[in-house]
Amino acid sequence: MDGLTHVHSGKVRDLYRTDDGRLVMVASDRISAFDHVLASPIADKGRILTAMSVWWFATLADVVPNHLISADDPVIPAAWRGRALVCRPLQMIPVEAVARGYLAGSGLLDYRATGEICGVALPPGLVDGDRLPAPVFTPASKADLGEHDENVSYATVAAQVGEATASQLRDTTLAIYAAASDIARDRGVILADTKFEFGRTSPDGPLVLGDEVLTPDSSRFWPADEWEPGRPQASFDKQFVRNWLLSPASGWDRNGTEAPPPLPDDVVAATRDRYVQAYERLTGLSFADWPGGE
Repeated sequence: MDGLTHVHSGKVRDLYRTDDGRLVMVASDRISAFDHVLASPIADKGRILTAMSVWWFATLADVVPNHLISADDPVIPAAWRGRALVCRPLQMIPVEAVARGYLAGSGLLDYRATGEICGVALPPGLVDGDRLPAPVFTPASKADLGEHDENVSYATVAAQVGEATASQLRDTTLAIYAAASDIARDRGVILADTKFEFGRTSPDGPLVLGDEVLTPDSSRFWPADEWEPGRPQASFDKQFVRNWLLSPASGWDRNGTEAPPPLPDDVVAATRDRYVQAYERLTGLSFADWPGGE
């Protein structure tokens, strides 16, 4: 694209730099699961992620500054409108900042094995989907493309980035989670867990929220009226895709060497529907009104 230089491509997003040093982050319709980018795109997924991030960045602006400059800038090519953001470049902190308010996913696996998550001891007897006594900060290492993020302890993060930055990451992550959880609960949605990425505009500057925020790719959203601990929860996120891949219907061995199979058309359509529901329930807006939304 004229005036744009490709910088990096991740599992879902492609990053470009403008001639004046700003970044253009483009959300594709790719979907990843279990460290694989699947062969089946989810129609409109990139637009939904972008629309949700724009809404949450604005909604949480009083809680934490963010990297968003504009979702409607002349530098964005017409084909990318609705799925691209112009952002400030940040010096990223190599930590996945995860907040958990409920027991699920890798946190559940860690708890079953050790009674802890990332070194945080939890009460005995908790089951899948239980609400935790209080939200916890459970960071993960930031892995390269194709590698697996590993849950790590707070002490590991402090050793990596320093105690001052580690405490800022923990406190800011839990503050965002608290604010977002209240908003979601008012809309009949449980925010079970979520992850953030932070950076700084200068080495001694404040933490700035980057990448995406509170989307179905980075968060577990459960319908509050269907919450029932002791079983996997209904969700508005990509857990639906993970569940299909782990089911006998997929025929895929997660521990094998083969890539996951393409998703059936009905799984693709149902995943898109869940992402749209997440956006519309949480924001109160219609996805049809977002550029390129239908």
